[in-house]
Amino acid sequence: MLRQMSAAFCGVLIIFACSVPTKAAAKPARLATRTKVQADVTKLPPFIGAASTYNPFRPGPGEGGKLTASGENYSANSWTAAIQTNLRRFFSGVFSGKAYRPRFALVETADKRAVVKINDVGPLKPGRIIDLNEQTMQYFDPTMERGVIKSVKVTPLHGDDWIAGPV
Repeated sequence: MLRQMSAAFCGVLIIFACSVPTKAAAKPARLATRTKVQADVTKLPPFIGAASTYNPFRPGPGEGGKLTASGENYSANSWTAAIQTNLRRFFSGVFSGKAYRPRFALVETADKRAVVKINDVGPLKPGRIIDLNEQTMQYFDPTMERGVIKSVKVTPLHGDDWIAGPV
């Protein structure tokens, strides 16, 4: 009898433990899926202009520093970009230190789309709205011969938990 009651009590405890949510429930990441991106792009108007590339480790005038406006080090192998200084407010500002929160944008050309993390700002040349890092530019221009993509659409995305990369 005692054995049956113990078994029943253990069963109840197991069921209870499995049904109670934990406080540290994982927050689901926003995957850059076609459906999710299309739902979020309607909230802010897109910006249309030219995209260029930058790498502060390569020689050239006006390349900027190795530290981005967010305080992160520049990485040629991530999906990041610098937005034109005048557009900073549409990305809730790009600040460094404790005030920094990741900001993301959907970058589109006629045939490709990618979610990029906006971690830098800069006074870009007239007509240019975004400076893509090398990996992102190579996705849009595999030969890296153009240097500037004349027509891109950049749409700010809400939230700070996007996964950057091709869509």
